[in-house]
Amino acid sequence: MPLDPNARPVEAERAELECVAEALARSPRMSRLLRYMGEKLFSGEVDQLNEYNIATEVLGRSKTVFNAGEDAIARVETHRLRKRLAEFYESEGRNHPIHVTLPAGTYVPVFIHKSAEEPSPTSPNLAQTSESEPHRQNERVSSWYTHGWKYTVLAASFVLFAFGLSLYLRVGRARPGSSLAPASTSVPLQSLASSPSIRLLAGYSGPPRTDGAGRMWSPDQYFAGGGSWPRTPGFIARTSVPFLFDHSRTGDFSYNIPLKPGSYELHLFFSTPSSEAVSTFNVAINGEYVLQGFDINEDVLGQDIADERVFRDVSPGKDGFLRIDFSGALSPPSLNGIEVLPSMSRAQLPVRLIMQTTPLTDHKGQIWSPDNYFMNGRLASQTHPLLDSPDPDLFSGERFGHFTYAIPVDARGTYTLVLHFAEFYFTSAASGTHGRLFRVMCNGQTLLDNFDIFREGGNLHEVTKTFRHLKPSAQGKLNLTFEPIVNNATVSGIEVLDETP
Repeated sequence: MPLDPNARPVEAERAELECVAEALARSPRMSRLLRYMGEKLFSGEVDQLNEYNIATEVLGRSKTVFNAGEDAIARVETHRLRKRLAEFYESEGRNHPIHVTLPAGTYVPVFIHKSAEEPSPTSPNLAQTSESEPHRQNERVSSWYTHGWKYTVLAASFVLFAFGLSLYLRVGRARPGSSLAPASTSVPLQSLASSPSIRLLAGYSGPPRTDGAGRMWSPDQYFAGGGSWPRTPGFIARTSVPFLFDHSRTGDFSYNIPLKPGSYELHLFFSTPSSEAVSTFNVAINGEYVLQGFDINEDVLGQDIADERVFRDVSPGKDGFLRIDFSGALSPPSLNGIEVLPSMSRAQLPVRLIMQTTPLTDHKGQIWSPDNYFMNGRLASQTHPLLDSPDPDLFSGERFGHFTYAIPVDARGTYTLVLHFAEFYFTSAASGTHGRLFRVMCNGQTLLDNFDIFREGGNLHEVTKTFRHLKPSAQGKLNLTFEPIVNNATVSGIEVLDETP
């Protein structure tokens, strides 16, 4: 299929992807996988390009039994496709004006537009782009992300990493209100600020990483000062993304993150390294303290526990940068990760969790993330689709036993909590030693007592309970306790909605 040199970028990219898919026809699985990725990309469904969907919709795995932790088929086949694409452009596709690539750590195709005089048959080394030519028009990296913020985040993450972005300022001590400016970069500021979602692994310098929800985390950037520190390998509680806590930035440091004007939500990730560690420091956003004398150990009440603090309604300064300063109090600061998310209002973005290992999108188009923020209990190894439900698979899993959740929210807000239950095991109402009874509490307040799912909804039917005007703890958490009375407590979905008008 010849390419039309006058075609618009997205049309040319579609044609190139189809051309490569046809060239891979001798490997039907590989060709089908590439077409699937392209369909999701061009239809605006990048958020559905994750390990679970690829395994179940393309590679034939069962939706009810697939476990990404035990079955690496999506990663293996994507690696094979990435290698095959590189081989194609080293041979028969070397003169194509557009190259289809799959950056490591993502399932989203990225298109490299080659200049006419480009002599190399392989993908260009973007990191060698000259700083004197930041606005070159004959080379463009595009995945059709310019038509929505869902696409720009992944494209921008790849561009930033590939260009070897350097915004490092070496200063001795970062203080609120200090005058900081980014170091020189080969990427125009306008293109950097166009990415509304940013996820950074503090202290990490390797390739981008993708979590179980399909979100890409970039290596550390935009920082000034401090140093990188690896975490001692070992289990860390209350997270479904353990690699987020493998490295940290320590010492006095700051971040200058370029953003478009608007409202954003900031998530900061911390961890407690050991019982011997003392970690008390200050955090300021745009010159104003938001955490003073912050002690991670006291915040999470234990060691080797992940901590997340949320700040809604955050905006960049007049210079177009969100500045975050970390300064020592009784000890040097330590940070594991930063997430900056776009927000259309002052309210915090909804938190939606399902007690499963992969994300799902409901019939309303709402994305539910995999189970997170828990401690203790067990995740069911099998799912049981519900009866008479518009989304039978959404609440088909469960966490059961005696367990807790610490869901991070902005400490200034009040929240609506929606709990979703289903009875998968018992088929009769609680009586004596039969059935299930349990208690649910939030920050010490009893929400449900002697709760019997079967009595309210029967077997394999959703039961929903809603609680309004809940205030978080001083640490910015909705601490949920699920306590058994007769047999195990259970929950299948958790939803937290900010009540801020």
